Amino acid sequence: METMVCPMGGGATRLYSSSSSSSSASPLPLPPPHLDPHQPPHPNLDPDFCKAVCSPDPAELLRQCEEALRGRPPRFHRKLVRLGDGGGAPSSPIRVMQWNILAQALGEGLDGFVRCPPEALSWSRRKYLILEELLTYRPAVACLQEVDHFPDTLQPVLSGLGYACHFCPKPWSPCLDVEGNNGPDGCALFFDRSRFELLDSANVRLSAMRIPTNQVAVVTTLRCRSSGRVVCVAVTHLKARSGWEWLRSAQGSDLLRHLQSLPPKTAADPDVPLIVCGDFNAVPTEEVYRRFAASPLRLDSAYKKLSSDGSSEPDYTTWKIRPTGECRSTLDYIWYSRDSLRVDAVLDLPTEEQIGPNRLPSFSYPSDHLSLVCDFSFKD
Repeated sequence: METMVCPMGGGATRLYSSSSSSSSASPLPLPPPHLDPHQPPHPNLDPDFCKAVCSPDPAELLRQCEEALRGRPPRFHRKLVRLGDGGGAPSSPIRVMQWNILAQALGEGLDGFVRCPPEALSWSRRKYLILEELLTYRPAVACLQEVDHFPDTLQPVLSGLGYACHFCPKPWSPCLDVEGNNGPDGCALFFDRSRFELLDSANVRLSAMRIPTNQVAVVTTLRCRSSGRVVCVAVTHLKARSGWEWLRSAQGSDLLRHLQSLPPKTAADPDVPLIVCGDFNAVPTEEVYRRFAASPLRLDSAYKKLSSDGSSEPDYTTWKIRPTGECRSTLDYIWYSRDSLRVDAVLDLPTEEQIGPNRLPSFSYPSDHLSLVCDFSFKD
């Protein structure tokens, strides 16, 4: 099947048209880069779910998710492909997950998945499927997009599992246009507090031609508690839809400039590697992809490692059917500093047969995007 880009997600046309009327437009204030885990519960806290998954044991939580989802079609069985990059199997790899989880308000209200039963899009099911995916692969760092149930669900549950939680909402989230929404969607970054110490975190509102846009990023600098090594991890979600390639390119360039301007103790120091995760909404032939591949930061795309020659991206990371037709594209990436990090393993992608004729999302899988998972280790 031919790879293509098709219209997707909520638009930000009104944002850009209103912002572009003045070159002196100033960014909206963004919230702090993380929530205090000791603060009072969110007023919309999901008490039944948080009570049901109150165990701090990931294995027990996974069993609870499977019990709650009993009777659904089997989940995708994906293999972790070990790579022969040299150095043997690492004793303590850094597992990173990249995943657009599909905002609940968009999935039910705007995205138009015409072959997905409405029951499969209900939050009462999807929250267990999302947690199941996280618990199955247990990443040390999880980079998520389209998160619109952060303070009421994901933050309290993942905090209980030992993750520090950082969130940056879109200034004008399309979720807010949906009746009964749960607030704005945005980018979230979670890291295992037992593995890492936080050195720095920042929320970034991406600009195009110095005009603030509706897309954001979270950039954190972490120190590994066991080795003392430092790594900078960023998560972003670039503008969707065909016809906005120029805006994605500008947003990607703005993020690269921000990463290059970090203090010497972080990304500008060649000894401190970068990992950049995101739904770029861009196929590999787009300019924003080429900009990342040619950046002075010397980044490479981890999922190229799955190809036989190590130079090609997967055939798809998202596969859905909308009123406009079927869309099968590679839009999601995990970029890494090739001089400082080694890719030790990559999670393969489900086959067309596993995904099924109605594509994604489904009763088996909660999002139209597939999670990407990589194990990294530091090079000597």
